[in-house]
Amino acid sequence: MDRRMFLAGLPALLLPRWARAGYPPVVAGYALAFPRDHGAHPDFRTEWWYLTGWVRDTQGRDFGVQITFFRNRPQVQEDNPSRFAPRQLVFAHAALADARHGKLRHDQRAAREGNGVAEAAQGDTHVRIDDWSLTRESERYEARVASREFSFELEFRPTQPLLLQGERGFSRKGPGKLDASYYYSIPQLAVTGQVMLGGARSSVSGTAWLDHEWSSQYLATTARGWDWAGINLDDGAALMAFRMRSKHDAVLWASGTYRDKAGRVRSLRPAEIAFEPLRQWRSMRTDASYPVATRVRAGELSIDLEPLMDDQELDARASVGTIYWEGAVRAMRDGRRVGAGYLELTGYWRTLRL
Repeated sequence: MDRRMFLAGLPALLLPRWARAGYPPVVAGYALAFPRDHGAHPDFRTEWWYLTGWVRDTQGRDFGVQITFFRNRPQVQEDNPSRFAPRQLVFAHAALADARHGKLRHDQRAAREGNGVAEAAQGDTHVRIDDWSLTRESERYEARVASREFSFELEFRPTQPLLLQGERGFSRKGPGKLDASYYYSIPQLAVTGQVMLGGARSSVSGTAWLDHEWSSQYLATTARGWDWAGINLDDGAALMAFRMRSKHDAVLWASGTYRDKAGRVRSLRPAEIAFEPLRQWRSMRTDASYPVATRVRAGELSIDLEPLMDDQELDARASVGTIYWEGAVRAMRDGRRVGAGYLELTGYWRTLRL
């Protein structure tokens, strides 16, 4: 169904606020097409490209690396002809997890698109703020970050086909049919490159995960936040699972996708997903408490997620206005490692507002 026809069929008073503001809805049946949908979708309210990975240097040290670019359409001064009008905003977060350091090193950027400072290109992945960038070229992604405490230059090479989440890329995020995103992932990315830390440059390699989502109404009005995990299993399988929590921490919605080592894909219903906290960590900086060790049940699969280190809290108030926990985790079963990935915990500091 054409999104404009969908909106036209609803009385104006029944439309959610984002639709009355002119944002298109996310609807089932839209066919994602590539490379077009690797690029930006500037009509939609919000969008992000999210890369996380585990890498190891030549000395055997493990690091968690993360870079996220966000694009936001604030609908402010869209008819203003000035090139300084904030029609599109671009944000970026980058982080390096190192258990020897004991807490997350992270940095962030924010800028309005244009003027040679920031961009989120259509047609294929190319997002940038100053000297931070994520670009897709010849099927490979390149990420460059120059932070105050660390830098990295990494290349990510697909080893498996991309994975459409939900119903062929239509991913429900709540009980309302409009609480949804377009969403795909690329698990099991092979990573190579350089990490610079404390003036020393190290060659690293490992495995990563990419998510790309765009939406106009990601969170239900009654949602507080979400728990999300993207796990590359050591046998070549991949698991994505999330739950949306209400303001009273009840489960509003849950979903997931499991692709086994043979490439068979199974979409998981809300009742098949469960997050069971195993251990809490409380931040001395914010007093927020996070379930950093968590058991995830996804259909018949059950894995325990153990953090590389407890303190992976990310203070993003200077860019997207919130604080959350986003960290490298090991996937364990019966005390044995079976994979690794990332766990994201939002809405534990305060109710999340996108």
